[in-house]
Amino acid sequence: MAAISTFQDALFRVRSLAELANIDPEIIEGLSHPKEIIMVNLPIRMDDGSQQYFSGYRCRYNSTLGPTKGGVRFHPNVNEDEIIALSLWMTIKCAVVDLPFGGAKGGITVNPKELSPMELERLSRAYIRVLADFIGPHRDIPAPDIYTNSRIMGWMMAEYDSIKRTHAPDVITGKPIELGGSLGRDDATGRGAYLCTLELIHKMGWNLTDMSIAVQGFGNGGYHVARLLQQAGCKIVAISDSQGGIYSEAGFDVESLWQCKQQSKRMKGVYCKGSVCEIVEYKTISNDELLILDVDILIPAALEGVITKHNADNIKAKAIIEIANGPILSEVDDIIHNKGIKVVPDVLANAGGVTVSYFEWVQNRSGQSWTLEDVQQKLKEKMITSFSAVWDLAEDEGRTLREAAYVKALRKISNAVEAHGTRDYFVHN
Repeated sequence: MAAISTFQDALFRVRSLAELANIDPEIIEGLSHPKEIIMVNLPIRMDDGSQQYFSGYRCRYNSTLGPTKGGVRFHPNVNEDEIIALSLWMTIKCAVVDLPFGGAKGGITVNPKELSPMELERLSRAYIRVLADFIGPHRDIPAPDIYTNSRIMGWMMAEYDSIKRTHAPDVITGKPIELGGSLGRDDATGRGAYLCTLELIHKMGWNLTDMSIAVQGFGNGGYHVARLLQQAGCKIVAISDSQGGIYSEAGFDVESLWQCKQQSKRMKGVYCKGSVCEIVEYKTISNDELLILDVDILIPAALEGVITKHNADNIKAKAIIEIANGPILSEVDDIIHNKGIKVVPDVLANAGGVTVSYFEWVQNRSGQSWTLEDVQQKLKEKMITSFSAVWDLAEDEGRTLREAAYVKALRKISNAVEAHGTRDYFVHN
């Protein structure tokens, strides 16, 4: 039997939860089909004079609530199925946190680590050249994602401006501060997940300083959520990257691990004071082993589909905070729920990034520049309000947090569609 695709898995969850929420079948059908998809082949002149072709994608899934919004990832595994699934999740995510956006996603199938800086710039600009009429401040607004960053967003904005003969900082978010980016964007995804984690700990009546936490994935999101939770008093006992992980019951100093990784490109248990790092006692573990550690909170912050029917029964955490998109396959939702594990779903937990991207878009459109304190306070208010709404819905209707988040989003989208009129309106009026 063939494995279910990422999009099929995402769509199965949307359809089943839409039926649970008694959403009009016409609206469910509409959400089952992406609005627009473009696939391109990008010819790039390499530094050695040769020409290589790279596959690029962009999907605008649904624009019911506003212009579409979503990141651009550069990764060897990028494919059309993944991009469509991610754009569907973005549609739900924007609705969960009440942003005036629909969902989109883009990407290029490439290992950016194998490209020189100039090759990377050529590729980034070529991508925008073919998408210049597909995106726009009122249509579709890209942002950074896996292996893209503020510099790449700056190149993309500059290329768009050149093609359109205008200055449009609101066409892309996640830009350098000097080019119209927003303060607070760098740690927004991790900070949003951190705020959700604090809310969950509070709602469950747990003691913050008793919490042991394992983080799978030590990129931007994983690093910042681990750093902030440690500063709040939690114990970070395990962290991993794509090469593997480390574990120590005594916990780690997250900033030291990050500093060491930036220098050595490897995960090692260290404690750093200034530029001097000392090895501390730790155990080397695999990414699979990290997922089944006996910890209070598990934070999958890497890629999708890491918790499956093969390991779900062995998950021991009391709670899971999903920073990665789709880390738990829909086929094991019931297993996780029946084990009594609280899951803060990705469409809520990792919404900090798109929320601050929205703040950047608003600043660009209004010609304002907010302080870091303003951005972080607005993010805190948005995340706590959204978490509380999902929590209350779950409590009132006897649902899981994932079910409640999807129901909240689907009802918002449904109300917007029904304002135009569905079959019931046209038949009965």
